[in-house]
Amino acid sequence: MGLTDQECEAAGCGRKCAGSASRASKPAAPAGTPSVPFLLLMLVCQPLNRRLVVIEGEEDTPIGAMPGCYRLGWRHGLLEEVAKARDVGVNSVVLFLKNEAFNDNGLVPRTIRLLKDRYPDLVIYTDVALDPYSSDGHDGIVREDGVIMNDETVHQLCKQAVAQAKAGADVVSPSDMMDGRVGAIRAALDAEGFQHVSIMSYTAKYASAFYGPFREALDSNPRFGDKKTYQMNPANYREALTEVREDESEGADILLVKPGLPYLDVIRLLRDNSSLPIAAYQVSGEYSMIKAGAVLKMIDEEKVMMESLMCLRRAGADIILTYFALQAARCLCGEKRIIIGDNVELSLSEKYWLEVQPHHRKSEACKA
Repeated sequence: MGLTDQECEAAGCGRKCAGSASRASKPAAPAGTPSVPFLLLMLVCQPLNRRLVVIEGEEDTPIGAMPGCYRLGWRHGLLEEVAKARDVGVNSVVLFLKNEAFNDNGLVPRTIRLLKDRYPDLVIYTDVALDPYSSDGHDGIVREDGVIMNDETVHQLCKQAVAQAKAGADVVSPSDMMDGRVGAIRAALDAEGFQHVSIMSYTAKYASAFYGPFREALDSNPRFGDKKTYQMNPANYREALTEVREDESEGADILLVKPGLPYLDVIRLLRDNSSLPIAAYQVSGEYSMIKAGAVLKMIDEEKVMMESLMCLRRAGADIILTYFALQAARCLCGEKRIIIGDNVELSLSEKYWLEVQPHHRKSEACKA
């Protein structure tokens, strides 16, 4: 826009985010703020996951605690899943990969380059944290006495973010909850010429019990203690405001709340107190509960899925990260059921349970 950094800060408009969402009417966004469509993000995990999950090798492996999600093989499974998503209008993915944190030839950069080569217009969000890469499962470097070392961790996070930007990431997403990491990452990206790469900060990430299935998938459960010293207390509502002010001042482009549905009040709090796009993360526990309830015939999977996403949107989320992205987009496109064999109709959750039984033979087609 031809403005200096100081002028941007004074106007409150911040940087233009790749794939950022439309602003809410209250509070009003400053003049000149870009207006872009609401986003539904498909999550792509790695070496052990799928929301998508990306792993080395060619085989796709089901994730037991997350029906319908897989650890996707690096080339074929990943590309096929992204192609399916694009076919129904989902053109943004979040990559969660377990490998070298900032090796330029590691799985994360190779995956980004592979996707950008095949789909240049794909918007790629990456995770910036150390828990998938460490032996202890914590988001930061751990001292011998068990203390998380904040500043030393931030230094490594900056190297990780720059490596991802070099590979072609559009948005880096620090999920670690270390103090000062947004400002440090912004400075590191700018110093390397990546002013165009945006930051989606995990602004309000709570020490929640809803993360269980995903941690199983990535094998990222803490080997000792818990994450309560750096993630937020679920009982603390007002701390989110402090985090919002810090992230805005440090240069965040998107503010994220995690988990989603149990924290609708926090999503609304951020929406009412910031003109930046607000993201909500519908986490693995939320996803798996809906899947389990559907398998037990206790709820209507499709209706509950769509209602849960609508509630996140109603609370003020401009962006939703969800393992339901492909399934929800298909529903919005009209592809709601799966046909197995001789015109036998199954829900998507029922189809999953058939898939994990190898003795079942099946042919399938989508019914528009």
